[in-house]
Formats: sequence, C-alpha cells, structure tokens
Amino acid sequence: MHEIITVQLGQQSNYLATHFWNTQESYFTYSEDPQEESPINHDTHWRPGVGADGSETYLPRTVIYDLKGGFGSMRKTNALYDDLAASENPAQNLSLWNGPTAVTKLQPIEQSSYQAGLEAGVEPPPLTTSSVRYWSDFNRVFYHPRSVVQLNDYEVNSSIMPFEKFVSGEELFGELDKEHDLLDRDLRLFAEEADQMQGIQIMASLDDAWGGFASRYLERLRDEYGKTVLWVWGAQDPVAGVSRDKRLTRLGNKARALSELYKHASIVVPLAVPQRLPNTLQLDLSSRWHTSALLASAVETITLPSRLKDVANRATLGTIADMLNTMGRQSIAGLQMSFDAVPQEGEPNSSEKKPHPSHVFDQQREDGNDIEQIKLDLDFSPSDQLDSYSSRNGFKKPKVFSQNLVWRGYPEDKNQDGDARMTDVDDDERERNRRRRPDETVTKSYKTPLSFPLLSSFPQIFRDAKTGEPLTGHVNITGSVSTDSSVSDRLKLLRTTVARSIGVEDRENLSNDLAEMADEYHEGWSSGSDEGEDD
Repeated sequence: MHEIITVQLGQQSNYLATHFWNTQESYFTYSEDPQEESPINHDTHWRPGVGADGSETYLPRTVIYDLKGGFGSMRKTNALYDDLAASENPAQNLSLWNGPTAVTKLQPIEQSSYQAGLEAGVEPPPLTTSSVRYWSDFNRVFYHPRSVVQLNDYEVNSSIMPFEKFVSGEELFGELDKEHDLLDRDLRLFAEEADQMQGIQIMASLDDAWGGFASRYLERLRDEYGKTVLWVWGAQDPVAGVSRDKRLTRLGNKARALSELYKHASIVVPLAVPQRLPNTLQLDLSSRWHTSALLASAVETITLPSRLKDVANRATLGTIADMLNTMGRQSIAGLQMSFDAVPQEGEPNSSEKKPHPSHVFDQQREDGNDIEQIKLDLDFSPSDQLDSYSSRNGFKKPKVFSQNLVWRGYPEDKNQDGDARMTDVDDDERERNRRRRPDETVTKSYKTPLSFPLLSSFPQIFRDAKTGEPLTGHVNITGSVSTDSSVSDRLKLLRTTVARSIGVEDRENLSNDLAEMADEYHEGWSSGSDEGEDD
C-alpha cells in the first residue's frame, strides 16, 4: 500500500501538520456512486483500527510530539478510544496503596468554540486569529492514543525554561531515548503494521530546540531503517519583530540542524514565509494558524502524487527524492507555489486566457535543448539573513539541477505550451541523461483535477486578484520542489553569519560541514565564474 508515516515535532510542525491532516480528512467520500470516488488512496496516510465499541476506525499514521501544555484542550484519548485505552492499561486502574489519596489537578484548558461545535455536530463558528490559541483548536481529526506523546520536561512558551536552543533538544532526546527507546515505544507500532512503507516524513522546526531533537531522532531512524526514505519539512517562524540577538540564535540553531539532518535525510526542505507577499495574500505573520496554512497548502500539494490513485500521475517519496538528488549529495531542496481562483460556472478558465503571470519560464539554454526552471509566485526558501529588513540575497541566477512540479485543479490543457518545452522524462531516460550530460536540468510534472479545498478550519488568506474578496471553496495550485545552486549561496551566507556566535569547540566542525554541503551544489556543472567563492 506504500504507506507513509508522519512524525510531528513541536508547535510549529503541529500547526503545519494539523492543516495537512484536516485536508486529508476532507478527501474522504461516503457516496456509493463510483463517479464520486475519491482520487486519493487513503491507506497511504491512514491506518485501520478498532474503536472502544468494536467499530472500525480510520486514523492518521502519525506520532505527535509536543511539550507540556502544547496540546491545548486535546486529550490523549478521545471518544473512539476512551474505554479501549483503559482496558489496554489495566494497571492504571489498580493501586498498591489502600490508604487515602489526594488528587491534584491543573486547571484544564477550555475547549475552543470551534471544537465544541464539531463535537456537537453543528456548524462551528468561524475561527479567528484570537480564537486559535493552540493547533488543536482547529483540528478536525481523531488520533490514536499511541499517536499523542507529551514531553513533560519542558513547558510550551515557558519564560523560565525556554525550549529554544539546539543543544537543549539534543539533550532531551538523549535522556528520553535512554530511558524509553523512543522509536520502539512510539514509532514501531506504525512501522510494523505497514505492508510496504514508502517512507517517513518528519515535520519539525529548525530554528529552535526541536531542530536538535529532530537531528538525533533522524539519526536513530537512519540507524533503524537504513534504506527508508526520510523526508524532512523544516519550518521556521517569521523574524519580523524579533530582536537581532534572538534571530542570531535561531540562525545558529538552523545551521546546526541542517548540518546534522543533511547526513541522514533523503530530502530536507527548509520552509519560511516569504518576506514579500503578493496582493492576493492577506497574511497575519504573528499568527501560526495563518503562516502554517500557507506552508501546508504548498506541502500538501507537492506531496500529492505520493497518494494519488491515478497511476499516470502517481509517484513515491523515494522516486521524487531520487529525481531531485541528481548528484547523490544534493538533499536540500526549495519549495515554491502559485495559486489561482477556481473559475465560477460560465466564467472562462484561466487556461483559455493568456498564461498566468506567475508561471514564468526562464530563458532556454543557448543550445535550445532545455528549459531552466518554472518560477512561481511564492518562494519558501528562507533568506538566512540576519537583518530582517534585507529583502534580497543578491545572488546570481541559480543553475537548476532538478525540478518536480504538481499542477492541481487545472484542466488538461493548462500551460500546454510550457509543458511541451519541459524535459519531462521517465526514469530510464533520466538516468541516460545523467550519464550523458550531468549538468542537464531534469523536470518532471504531475497533474490532477483535484483542487485544494478551503475548509472552515483554514484561514481566509487567499484573495481574488480582481475583487480582493476572500476565496472560498477551492483554489487551483501549482507547486514546485527543486534543487539548484542557490543552496550553495545560502549555506555560505549562513556559515558566515553564525560563525562568530558558535562556541570555539564547535565552530570549526560546523563551518567545515556547511562548506562541504555548499560545494555539493557546484558539482556537475560550470558557473562560468568563480564569483562568490570563499577565499
């Protein structure tokens, strides 16, 4: 069934993953009409089970880690598993002490009105940035009790013991893994019940202590599952309004995380909201509910081929990772996205008009054999600059090694002229291209009529280009994940920025790691210039 297991690490990733799971849940269809069958293979991300009353359940294949207080009002057990959880742990119902007991309870976090509406089976009230206090406030999915793992050593948003330094995450993982063997306790259940696991996707933040936790977690995953595809989505919070010292700490955390994740991950995709946004986006940068929604729409789109039933447009995480990593050590990729309104009935489709301005093709090579890249409106690659007011890195035009595209919601003739010019090849031809011309840009595209659903749990961030009104229902999205030479420039900038903030004992190793990673994005092609090289 080519199952994918998801591991969620921390607040940022759980906001992102909640939007992801809400979207997956919306793809379920309950009609017996074969024409209304879902185009999604739900077995990829969902696991069958048995609830407390003996009824069949279908729950996400995920493990959710968060700090004390990070789950909000969500309990470890739910309406599907309350009784079963008690029966699986009968020792919890027994006591070796026959004397009087004193019970101390913390004040429970009040359930959001949105959650209350969902549980009551009525239309929930609209969500706002002020009503979303935790990621569980807009969650629409039940989870297995084994999916929920609270780490009580730290408290979320604590000012006394903040969980914000890379080394804190490393130490916490080491202590917990030594005591419990986290993979055996938390992940093995989901891995063993998978018939043919296609990979594990890890959602984690790179700029705080969860980057250190993720680094050690991934190292253990690689030791345990040596040949499994490990795909990392590395989120970062916006830096607007953050002090310069804290930004430097975050960049230091990210530098350490990337250098460690690079050693074990199949693909790492750093994610950050662009500093410049189009007028068709209305985003509250102070709200993780908003920023994670934008990131989730791109992540959910680019991974869509891994769960499609359509054989012609289906691909595993491993297939995509192999295509992106053309040189064998280029495992850091960039994510881009553009979106269009779904035409109303009677309105001409965008494909019948002139091409959307966001879908711009770069100029062809001089020999005319290859198209370099498709640029989209939103580039989620972090700038890695210390000064938040700097909007450009000043890098030269990058050389693109490989690009994977997903067009969703558009008719078959969408950008057909562009598609005809792209190097869209099968695996055998791609391998021949690599041997014949290592610098050849390889592009693969996938198409599906399934547009992106805008649920009641999703903020109204997408706007109509003409009227400025919020888009509702669905949007068409083009997603791109690619590897290119700009990664080298970013790594060099990151290395220069954080070098002085790293302790002497770690500075040389980290600098060497980042330099070696940057060099991997020069192999196989010639830039024609030594500009930008280190002295």
